[in-house]
Amino acid sequence: MITNTNKMLRSSSTKTPPEHRRSWDSLNPELLSLIFSRINPVEEMVQCVPFVCKGWMEVVAGPYCWSELDLQGWSRRRNDSHAVDLVVKKVVRRSKFSVQRLFAYRIGEPGFFFVAHCASSLKVLQMPMTQITDQMVLKHLKPLPNLTLLDLSHCFKITSKGLAAFGNQCKSLIHFKRNMPPLDTCMPTDDSEPKAIADTMPHLQHIELCFARFGDSGLFEMLTKCKSLTYLDIQGSWNVNLSGDLAEMCKRIEHFHSPSVDCDDDLFDSSEGSDVDFTDSD
Repeated sequence: MITNTNKMLRSSSTKTPPEHRRSWDSLNPELLSLIFSRINPVEEMVQCVPFVCKGWMEVVAGPYCWSELDLQGWSRRRNDSHAVDLVVKKVVRRSKFSVQRLFAYRIGEPGFFFVAHCASSLKVLQMPMTQITDQMVLKHLKPLPNLTLLDLSHCFKITSKGLAAFGNQCKSLIHFKRNMPPLDTCMPTDDSEPKAIADTMPHLQHIELCFARFGDSGLFEMLTKCKSLTYLDIQGSWNVNLSGDLAEMCKRIEHFHSPSVDCDDDLFDSSEGSDVDFTDSD
């Protein structure tokens, strides 16, 4: 990335008269942050951009680049929730508590506590494989009035009680993801989660509940109470039979994925992120 950037600067300098040239490190920090924040994965921004010039280092060290925190590549390769929590707290502080989007795997109780209490500006919270429980959610979760997207995929310690708590505290939710790993087809039906979603998240437009345990009753609850629904993915939810009027109700949804699994979908995506460790960076 740095090599390409230097080539670009050299090329522009040969074509632009000296009196019209402008140093990249003198650009407005907010403008630079818009450019840097699109660098993915985030650790590349941390390890490469600051070494281009002093101005870029100051921008990365400030809050401008940290409104969107995509830590998925790095955190997915970590089995230590303590390390993830340390980085989450560090980058939230760096954002001056103005972070609007956070994506990190395996967040533990300290990290969740910090986010719940210090990141009230959040619009997107994606924390698959989190270690938090219903009790932790009920204990720490504070109102997140701006949150529109919540991802609790592969979160085995959160049940319908935790989902209801999120729904009650996050009144602006329109996008909810809770995809789980493939289940045994003999698993008993449990409609508690879709009923909690229907009762506390009525404004949802986008729902992903792949490989869930609910049946027709839970599906009916969501279809009747989430009246703005335009996207519903229930692939792998083997207990759903679409009996009675359910099949017709689902056809009215603009984007509906039935319980039958589409093998070309990304449900089984096991791609790993970067192996770079930046837990010791400031």
